[in-house]
Amino acid sequence: MRESSVSFPSDKLILQGVCYFPEGDGVFPAAVLCHPHPLYGGSMYNDVILEIASALVSESVIVFMFNFRGVGSSEGSFGEGVSEQEDVKAAINWLVCQPEVDIDRVAVAGYSFGAAVAVPVACTDERIKAMVLVSPPLEMEQISQLKDCTKPKIVIYGSEDLVVSPQKVELVKREAAEPKQFEIVSGANHFWWRFETEMVEKVVTFFKAFVI
Repeated sequence: MRESSVSFPSDKLILQGVCYFPEGDGVFPAAVLCHPHPLYGGSMYNDVILEIASALVSESVIVFMFNFRGVGSSEGSFGEGVSEQEDVKAAINWLVCQPEVDIDRVAVAGYSFGAAVAVPVACTDERIKAMVLVSPPLEMEQISQLKDCTKPKIVIYGSEDLVVSPQKVELVKREAAEPKQFEIVSGANHFWWRFETEMVEKVVTFFKAFVI
């Protein structure tokens, strides 16, 4: 695996990222990873994000993690989940320009806040072929976007999630358009402590079916 530290533009800001490239020659599928809430300590070095990144790189997927504006060395300040959508677009822009990336096999994966921010971008950006949403705290606008989004998607929640209500989980399950895979991991909470492996296995299985 090769690791590359990256600085890239989003609006008038410069954001910080890290890209992991698998061993070997040729082109590879790729994924942008979106981290949890910046105001609650979320960054690209979040444990869930790192677990997903490690698993995907092991499956020969290029992984691009980045810090939203105002996090770590990324310039700017928290954008209420709106400006961060521009950061996701900017990360995709950077990733698809890398010669090692197979532009027909690019996905977005987000955890918690990162998943919610990723939905409107992933649903509308033609370059994104599939999406992974882990513990997404979706509002009605985002659920409506998923209702009209026919890209392959996996949505994963823990049965003990205290951040997202069971009613909201059921609403997401019912409203999201096909093709979709919906998974509830028994015993897991919003933070996935001790259940990271089970969650990551589901992510990798999805990637093998729809991206890799």
